[in-house]
Amino acid sequence: MAALVVETKDKSELKLVMDVLRKMRVRSRLLSESDKEDFALGYLVEQADRSKKVSRERIMKKLGRS
Repeated sequence: MAALVVETKDKSELKLVMDVLRKMRVRSRLLSESDKEDFALGYLVEQADRSKKVSRERIMKKLGRS
């Protein structure tokens, strides 16, 4: 099954979209800011280049712990 993400410009537009989906009996879910961040982070992890390896020292240096 496919999923669709819709970002509305304001609360009234959100209500309209939710009402239409409800009338069409389309299952929907309102995402919190935290949910949206989790989704974006998951997408970035999925798209990451995993072909290269980075040393522990380089990671610690980037984190400022060298």
